[in-house]
Amino acid sequence: MKRWIIAAAIFLVALTVTTAGIAGDLDDVKARGVLRHIGLPYANFNTGSGDGMEAELTRLFAKSLGVKYEFVLSDWGPIVQDLIGKKVKVVNGKAELLENAPVKGDIIANGFTIIPWRQQIVNFSTPTFPNQIWLVVRTDSPIRPIKPTKDIEKDIALTKALMKNRTVLTLEKTCLDPALYNLSATGAKIINFNGKLNEIAPAMINKDAEMTILDVPDALVALDKWKGKIKILGPISEKQQMAAGFSKDSPKLLEAYNAFIKKSQKDGSYLKLIKKYYPTAQRYFPEFFKGMK
Repeated sequence: MKRWIIAAAIFLVALTVTTAGIAGDLDDVKARGVLRHIGLPYANFNTGSGDGMEAELTRLFAKSLGVKYEFVLSDWGPIVQDLIGKKVKVVNGKAELLENAPVKGDIIANGFTIIPWRQQIVNFSTPTFPNQIWLVVRTDSPIRPIKPTKDIEKDIALTKALMKNRTVLTLEKTCLDPALYNLSATGAKIINFNGKLNEIAPAMINKDAEMTILDVPDALVALDKWKGKIKILGPISEKQQMAAGFSKDSPKLLEAYNAFIKKSQKDGSYLKLIKKYYPTAQRYFPEFFKGMK
């Protein structure tokens, strides 16, 4: 009897370890009865208080599936491994999969920018928000914004030229990673920020550096939260897009999410959330929201 109990216990442990590295597809989510949403406080996507654009949107998605919603707190470093069940190392723009890690959720929805190394190991949904990386300084800085040329490559070059010999806050393993934009070639003094993404703007305002780079959603929030304290100098990237991330083992869940996004963009529920959390987004990116109710 004791041997049977021990064997059963070993089997259950082995099963737990094995399934920890397997992402759940649509049928698994429905069988579990819970959609696990991986995220962290960032801009107005997830405020840290249970609301935010992505928090509300993912709740609606869970409701459309007939399952409960569960938020799983993560951070930018481990957020991908929490989805795919593998630790990840990025070398020269390529993602290397390392040892197994626990799978903690089914979807990353957190202002998750589509960048090349992530595309190698994560499937992205239909884009859910426009993005771009901007160079930002304090309002009292003598540096003036560039004059747009209507040529994005020229605008980026002009903006990057402003960085020479100046300290710039960045954050590795996020869309503000300096390696993504070859900032080392600008002559800037790159400072890798040790805090969280939503803390980088106030750190620059507090003179931790002369400049910082911000993505659009964080910049829009910062412009509203710290009115009159920051100004945008110009772009350092072409326009980007954000989307929800799914394990490559979850094609049906991804398909269901894309259908949900398409429906919400037609029935007005998606744009309602945009207006609630990013009221100026349509002004900056009218082409992204064109045709939505």
